[in-house]
Amino acid sequence: MQPRRIRALARALRRSPLLIAFALGSLLVGLTPWLGVASTGPRPAPTPGGPGQQAARQSPHHGVAPANAMEPTAPVLDRTGWTATASDEETSGENGRAANVLDGNAATIWHSKWTGTPAPLPHTITLDMHRTAVVSALVYQPRTGGANGRVGEYSISVSADGQNWGGPVATGTLADDASAKTLGFAPQGARFVRLTASTEAGNRGPWTSAAELNLLGDPGTPAATVDLPRTGWTATASDEETTGENGRAANVLDGDSATIWHSRWSGTPAPLPHSITVDMHRTAAVSALVYQPRNDGPNGRAGAYIVTTSTDGTTFGAPVAAGTWRDDDTVKTATFTRTENARYVRLTVTGEAGNRGPWTSAAEIRLSGPADPAAHGSWDRITGFPLVPVATAVLPGDKLLAWSAYAVDRFGGSNGYTQTAILDLKTGKVTQRRIDNTGHDMFCPGIAMLADGRVLVTGGSNAEKASIYDPAADTWSATTSMNIARGYQAMTLLSTGEAFVLGGSWSGAAGDKAGEVWSPDTRTWRRLPGVPASPALTADPAGAYRADNHMWLHATSGGKVLQLGPSKQMNWITTGGNGSITPAGPRADSQDAMTGNAVAYDIGKLLTLGGSPAYEKTPATRRAYTVSIDGGSGQVQAARTGDMGYARAFGNSVVLPDGKVAVFGGQAYPVPFSDATSVLTPELWDPATGSFTPLASMAVPRNYHSVANLLPDGRIFSGGGGLCGDCATNHADGAVFTPPYLLNADGSPKPRPVITGGVPPRAAAGASLTVAAEGQVASFVLMRAAAATHSTDNDQRRVPLVSTAAGNGTYTVSVPADKGVVLPGTYMLFALDAQGVPSTAKFITVS
Repeated sequence: MQPRRIRALARALRRSPLLIAFALGSLLVGLTPWLGVASTGPRPAPTPGGPGQQAARQSPHHGVAPANAMEPTAPVLDRTGWTATASDEETSGENGRAANVLDGNAATIWHSKWTGTPAPLPHTITLDMHRTAVVSALVYQPRTGGANGRVGEYSISVSADGQNWGGPVATGTLADDASAKTLGFAPQGARFVRLTASTEAGNRGPWTSAAELNLLGDPGTPAATVDLPRTGWTATASDEETTGENGRAANVLDGDSATIWHSRWSGTPAPLPHSITVDMHRTAAVSALVYQPRNDGPNGRAGAYIVTTSTDGTTFGAPVAAGTWRDDDTVKTATFTRTENARYVRLTVTGEAGNRGPWTSAAEIRLSGPADPAAHGSWDRITGFPLVPVATAVLPGDKLLAWSAYAVDRFGGSNGYTQTAILDLKTGKVTQRRIDNTGHDMFCPGIAMLADGRVLVTGGSNAEKASIYDPAADTWSATTSMNIARGYQAMTLLSTGEAFVLGGSWSGAAGDKAGEVWSPDTRTWRRLPGVPASPALTADPAGAYRADNHMWLHATSGGKVLQLGPSKQMNWITTGGNGSITPAGPRADSQDAMTGNAVAYDIGKLLTLGGSPAYEKTPATRRAYTVSIDGGSGQVQAARTGDMGYARAFGNSVVLPDGKVAVFGGQAYPVPFSDATSVLTPELWDPATGSFTPLASMAVPRNYHSVANLLPDGRIFSGGGGLCGDCATNHADGAVFTPPYLLNADGSPKPRPVITGGVPPRAAAGASLTVAAEGQVASFVLMRAAAATHSTDNDQRRVPLVSTAAGNGTYTVSVPADKGVVLPGTYMLFALDAQGVPSTAKFITVS
């Protein structure tokens, strides 16, 4: 990068810490060849420690983001030659021309027309890059000289020609402050990017302004793709090492990351560039190449690269992807500017990432193609939030409650207030509110959905506090504080209607955080001295501080609870009197699985997924287990089911109305606040086969501090991740996933049953309902409205119902009488057809 360009970039970004992080990351990438250390050979011995390992320890109230969290995954695109036009601009009262957003000077701004009769909202500004590039985000820097014109509600659209614009690729609401905002969307090739402001953030007037606009390029997360099956594929290379090691090209297709392709290095090394060509032996639609570097050392990591395709293996067209990958061992993706029908895909490497020598290597290469909606589902546009949604709860009225901490993008201390937001699922609008009246910073809490539909939130940064949200009144109130200060504790509602809490040494004094119970009648907490946390600990090397976090709890009849993880030892807990905790056996051959999770997919049946032996910096597992409870004897049986395709910790899992379980996000090697080793392919588990199948890939990593929730229309919200302040891994957004059971092959919606009546707002356990429905109805199911945080959602519960057709489009539907089966609380009632296609749900509170 030339000194003039460095100075210009510095001027443009000096007022924005977030953009400074982006810029520094870009500069470091660009300077890597000169910072590299000379190597004496192409294959040094492995170094201790796993990928992304950092020395910094997460402290109880001031987590330290790893170095890679400060570096953007996506590069800031070079703005040379770009132009900007706006729907209107101020030229009389000030220099408010659209071109100012590209001049590198934060003191000059674009402003909508305000002299005379102000131009009304909405206002638009369009960037023309004058070339096609993969784009994944727009970075909006508000004006620095005042508040007027800050963007509130927004949408982003892209176009190849400036004439044809599809629907928005992103919508959302921005916080009313001067910080730079990164507005992400699914990566795609485009020439034009348009920002539309629908409201002014503070409702100060019909104005819109911006100091600078930047675009981010390919983050290595292609949208709506799936891995193509590699059966029958072959690979050839421009050169390969066969004398000094087995470095043949074929190794990139063998599924073993320990074997590699390496360019020829014995004797006289083959000079750069090096190329490797994959022959699929059939023509397929391809939209991305996934490159996994060798895992035993840095030499040969691909740096500068291009990707080309061919139908005959002889004629290769213009590059469909080009760029420079960072010098690390994380998996890289080259997203194509356009989907190509090809048989051959060639990766050409023109530079070694660390400039260590004329070498190229690769452990594995995969190709991705467009997803089939009927098999893999589809993703809706990205929805921006004015905060990082670290915790979420599904509410009646098609609302989603979300909150972060005392700040929208960071946590720390015990500040006594919390940033919250509510997403209206019907309109897509997000409203923000700071909650001060409870004196409670609700970051890293326990959550339980109460019997009357309210949400109980405990502990966290204000470790002894407890607060209640009432969705009917849209109000927050304080309840009695817990006896024991906690953070990262586990909670569940009991069959008695009380709420049970256990563990939580992240906040307050670390130690044995024994159980206690909250009564809705007295609004007080009762200690359970007979339920210490020690039998439920993992063997985490950090001790109780990490070992008692995020327990998986499943409430059953008589106020009992099965603690089935993340410790490999399961335990039965009673909550009457002083309570008790007794062993329920090991979870088959599972190890401890911290930051994995468990989902109740049927009555007395749960699925556990992933996790790792310690909270962080230990490899995650691909393993999944079923845990079954014999309702009569209380015996617990655990068995290993099919493995996931990807190892993951910090992931989130959601049970669907048809009994299948979807798992989203996570990392193969968990490191808080990092996006390294992200798993971008969701998976769907089928209880009938015990196997997992891939779903359409995500556009944004969802790791530490991410969430997922079943929505009343049968779709899934997945969002969040980060909350590390001025870092590049904050994801203040989310997206809705449409599972394949709702879609035809062309992406159109399948016909769905419709519940037309007969669902009362409240019903007792054991009640018989007469439900009216249209369409092909085969069954009914209750899905408990749930709350998620930190990979854990103990409120999830699927209860299949006994139903019979009563004629004239009505059905007799029986609610179980056992409150250990149908816990008191708010449920979503779905009707399903014979193929498992669900209706939109009706809310009902069972008490």
